[in-house]
Amino acid sequence: MLDPQSSMSDPRLFLWSWTALQNAKSLAADGDPSVQPAIDRLQSEVNNALEFEPVTVMSKELVPPSGDKHDYMSQGPYWWPDPDQPDGLPYIRRDGEVNPEVESLDSRKQGRMIAALETLALGWYFFDNAKAADRGTQLIRTWFIDPENRMNPHLEYGQGIPGHCDGRGIGIIDTASYCRLIEAIGLLEVSGAITDMDRSDLLMWMKAYRDWLVASDKGRDEARACNNHGTWYDAQLCALAHYTGDPRIVAKVAEEAKEHRIATQIEPDGSQPKELARTLSQSYTTMNTIGFMTIARYAEATDIDLWSYETNDGRGIRKAMDFLVPYVVNGERWTWQQITDFDQTSLVPLLKRAAIGFNDPSYLDHIQFLPEDAAANRAHLCVG
Repeated sequence: MLDPQSSMSDPRLFLWSWTALQNAKSLAADGDPSVQPAIDRLQSEVNNALEFEPVTVMSKELVPPSGDKHDYMSQGPYWWPDPDQPDGLPYIRRDGEVNPEVESLDSRKQGRMIAALETLALGWYFFDNAKAADRGTQLIRTWFIDPENRMNPHLEYGQGIPGHCDGRGIGIIDTASYCRLIEAIGLLEVSGAITDMDRSDLLMWMKAYRDWLVASDKGRDEARACNNHGTWYDAQLCALAHYTGDPRIVAKVAEEAKEHRIATQIEPDGSQPKELARTLSQSYTTMNTIGFMTIARYAEATDIDLWSYETNDGRGIRKAMDFLVPYVVNGERWTWQQITDFDQTSLVPLLKRAAIGFNDPSYLDHIQFLPEDAAANRAHLCVG
């Protein structure tokens, strides 16, 4: 197992900052109160993640239309049986209300696996915990590599709707978390737990999934989406392109994002009408803004600056960020529909990324207006 603080084997990170991670670990060793809440929470979460058992697409009871359980399968989360039909079909949409039937398929267990993996990777680094690296690698092997358990690299059956369709391009939002997954893999690659064979198998899988995103009908459909789905399609495609070593894709996505994403989704006042129309408008607006910032971060490896880009009429990522700020700093009431409580601490990564991306540290001042437990957000450890 390598020394997590070794400068001889810097990890391949694209969203997290290796410098920020090193600084946070050094501050934690000195007992610095600025990182201690995040360190304490991370330690607790690592203890829980060590108990997380590997999951696989093979454990679902339903069999995809292909007849192959290796194929990922999920159900549109906001679709419910029609009470006016004897068999409930076709399902009807109730935006923002999650049907618990989704638990029986692959999306939720994949999400929990990636969350555990991210925690374990950070646990290896901050606490020199070899068991965390080993468990994280076990999760990767089970989901992506082991022939008996691995997921096939496509989402043909993502977010199907009973009575309507077996899968939709919209289902590709299920893998938006691969942006985080790839950061965790990057950290574990220098832990010594991931072998050269693991790395080769992962690279092959990620290339196949990247190619499916670009070439498949469902991938092309999602690429045309003009809301958060299109944004997060771009973000995960950039993540996969970076991981598989194809910066040309990143440059192409970043350049096209100016016209296809920023100009079409963000108004001159920074509002995002497609997200404000949702029943969880604050959650979706925040999620889409994070998506824009994620693309801008990936684009930093090219010569395309999306942080400062604005259309002729003033549409830009900074406008989208500044639209959200008054609801943090000034305590203004969110006047659009939000049918569940909004987690204000989810704004910590936005504010930290804004401070760096826009080269404006004043965004960090806004964190003081968030709930007290914002100090425990792990963005304090890995964003910088």
